[in-house]
Amino acid sequence: MIVLGIDPGVANTGYGIVAHDRGRLVALAGGVVETPPGTDHGRRLAEIHRRVGELMDGYGPDAVAVEDLYFGANARSAFAVGQARGVVVLAAGQREIRCTSYTPQQVKAAVCGSGRAGKEQVQRMVQALLALPELPRPDHAADALAVAICHANGAPMAAALAQVAG
Repeated sequence: MIVLGIDPGVANTGYGIVAHDRGRLVALAGGVVETPPGTDHGRRLAEIHRRVGELMDGYGPDAVAVEDLYFGANARSAFAVGQARGVVVLAAGQREIRCTSYTPQQVKAAVCGSGRAGKEQVQRMVQALLALPELPRPDHAADALAVAICHANGAPMAAALAQVAG
């Protein structure tokens, strides 16, 4: 199974691609889709859609996992992140790839064992779980890899429960 994890944002959309290989998770790619400030908002969203679509076409993921919005103090920022998240979900839908959302707390709990883990702890656990030689950077790529790990580790259980439920 190949999972594309996404940490959405307009300026920086992190992505991480992981696969199961003989019972362990392996990182296939990780990085950030950056869009320049001052560029028309619609063009920024179109660039995110295009680049994420290229990742989907190139790696052929079985699933896309997207981090849910964190509604901090800035509602305007949350709205923009929601739009970036929307173009990712659209790209997955156009390719008929199942897309699942996870809250930041769910991701942290799945990767670190605690929904209150800090950024550095998440990076260190992603490094350990994927046997990376260095901490994954930048932060957005590390977060996206964590989202992919969260889905990859939980998907078999979710599929089994869905099958039992009928």
